[in-house]
Amino acid sequence: MIVHINDPIVKELTPSKKIKCLVWDLDNTLWEGVLLEDKEVVLREGVVAIIRTLDERGILQSIASRNEHDLAMEKLKEFGLDEYFLYPQINWNNKSSSVQQIARSINIGMDTMAFIDDQPFELEEVAFHHPQVLCINASRLGQLTEMPQLKPTFQTEDSQNRRKMYMSDIVRNQVEEAFDGSQEDFLSSLQMKLTISQVKENDLQRAEELTVRTHQLNATGYTYSYEELDHFRSSDKHKLLIAGLEDKYGTYGKIGLTLLECEEEIWTLKLLLMSCRVISRGVGTLMLGHVMRLAKEAHVRLRAEFVSTDRNRMMYIAYSFAGFKEVETKDGLTIFENDLSLIQPIPEYIDVIVE
Repeated sequence: MIVHINDPIVKELTPSKKIKCLVWDLDNTLWEGVLLEDKEVVLREGVVAIIRTLDERGILQSIASRNEHDLAMEKLKEFGLDEYFLYPQINWNNKSSSVQQIARSINIGMDTMAFIDDQPFELEEVAFHHPQVLCINASRLGQLTEMPQLKPTFQTEDSQNRRKMYMSDIVRNQVEEAFDGSQEDFLSSLQMKLTISQVKENDLQRAEELTVRTHQLNATGYTYSYEELDHFRSSDKHKLLIAGLEDKYGTYGKIGLTLLECEEEIWTLKLLLMSCRVISRGVGTLMLGHVMRLAKEAHVRLRAEFVSTDRNRMMYIAYSFAGFKEVETKDGLTIFENDLSLIQPIPEYIDVIVE
C-alpha cells in the first residue's frame, strides 16, 4: 500500500526528513481550475504566502504539470510567481519523469523531493516510480508550512538566498555550455575567491545545516547539532573550518565544512563535506590541500575517516586522488592516511583567502 500525506494520521507517522525541493502541480493545485479550459484561473487561497514562506526557508520549488508550457509560464508571470520555480517541467510527460528531471537538474537526491498534486493517480504514479519522494495531496495545501519535513531547524542567510544562488548557477551553466575554450580557461573567467576560516558563532547555524543537507559530497555522512559544533569550535583538540565561495556572478554562500580532531601526533579528519553546487569547481581538493598544509606545518600525521554510503563514492575518489591511502577498515569505517609528501599547489584560476 502506498501512503501519502493526505490525512492527520499519516502525517504523524511519516518520518520528519527534511525536504530540499517541493514540486508543484498547477491545475487545481496551485490555482483553481484547468488552464486549458479557463484562461482566467485564479490562485488558490493562501498559495502566494505559502510559496514565499517556503522560499524564505530555503526550500527550492519547481513545477511538474501536464500543460502547454508557454501558456502556463505566461500565467505564472502574470501572477508574479514565475521567478520562484527552478527548472519547471511543463509538458505532457509522466509526472514521475518530470520530478526526476528536476532532481537531476538541481543535483539533489530523490529522497529530498516532495510533490504536491490534486490527482490521486498522479501521486500514485510518482510514488510507484520514486518511493523516496514525499507525495502530498493538494487537500493539505493549507498545512504545508506546518509540516515538519518543510520546516528547517534554522533559517540562515544562505537558506534565505538559496533560490537566487541556484538562479546564478543556471546562468553560470549556460555560460559554461557556450564557452569556447578549455575548462581551466572557463574557471579563470569566473574570478573565483575561496575563503577558509574558523567557524564563528554566527556560522554555527549554517554549519549544522550543511551537515544535515549534504549527502553526496560528505565523506562520513556524520551530522552534528548546533551544540556539538559549538563545542568543537571552542575545543583545543579540534579545528572546525568553514569555506565560502564567490565569483563574478555572485556568492555561492558557505559551501564547505571540515572538522579535524587534533591529537598530539595524529590529526584525523572526522568530517569533510562540500555542497553539490560546487562539485565542478575543485573546492574539495583545495580544502583538503589546506588541511594537509596545516598538518605538515604542525609536524603531525594526517588521517581521515570515510564511511561509504550509497551516494558519496566521489569522496572516496577525492581522498585517493589527494594521496590518501587506506590503512584500516572495520565495521564500515575506512581510515585513510596521507604522508604529506605531495600537496597539490593552488591553481592560478582561484584566489584562496585564509582568515
